[in-house]
Amino acid sequence: MLVEQKLNAFARLRPEFETSFLFVQQVQGQERFARFPVEMTVRYFHALWICECKDRLLSVPRTIERYEGERCLRLLRAWQEEGETAEVVAFLQRRLDAMPFADLTRQIQVMGRQAHGEQEVLLRRLRHGRAVLLNRVMNLLQALDAIFALDEEALQEQVREACRRYGHEPEQIEAQLAELRSPLYAYVPHRLLARENILLMNRLGASTCADQERRRWGEARPAEEGGPRALALIDGYQDLTSTRNPLRMSRTLSQLVGSGLLLPTGAG
Repeated sequence: MLVEQKLNAFARLRPEFETSFLFVQQVQGQERFARFPVEMTVRYFHALWICECKDRLLSVPRTIERYEGERCLRLLRAWQEEGETAEVVAFLQRRLDAMPFADLTRQIQVMGRQAHGEQEVLLRRLRHGRAVLLNRVMNLLQALDAIFALDEEALQEQVREACRRYGHEPEQIEAQLAELRSPLYAYVPHRLLARENILLMNRLGASTCADQERRRWGEARPAEEGGPRALALIDGYQDLTSTRNPLRMSRTLSQLVGSGLLLPTGAG
């Protein structure tokens, strides 16, 4: 069964995915690196590819290419074989630059003058978000500084060495691209795959915020951790699926759908 094959393949990938996912979060603003050598740029591309493998194995619905793992493989291949650095720089800029600092600062400034109660929490969130975006840009600058500091020959050698380390030599990339086109990585929505993804991302999301010092938003942690977020009951939820009172059910549906819909008005 293809779903079982997908789950087994992800079980083998899972340890590396968890490490890669956290590294992507760090590069994209959760951490500010003092140095970002060429090897770390290759590692970032590798991590994005691993994250895309997870999405494909678990058939996560995709409206956008959020990880662009296949693109990363092609960039690494061209970087090694042709010394194509400009496209790598363009990719890094697109993912890590163009941040709305002026708009965020304007919102923080306006809210700071009238913050009270819940608005104070929102103000802390805005400040935290701005700090994350600033970290992201600083990481970009460190990455570009490392790339631009080397001449073309030395840069290409470092790229090839890092690609060997992470298993992305040109021949390996060809095999990896072919594997992404195999049925194992095809989009096959299934409840077991969705459940695996929800439980995994709930746990990773919680671990990202586990350190109290890094929770800059100011919310108090609950005394008891809740269950999976996908199972949380939303305030104001009203169950309309009960059939114990057909009359009430039909009237409720009539109100929701419109008076033009004819429904039975009594129990059968």
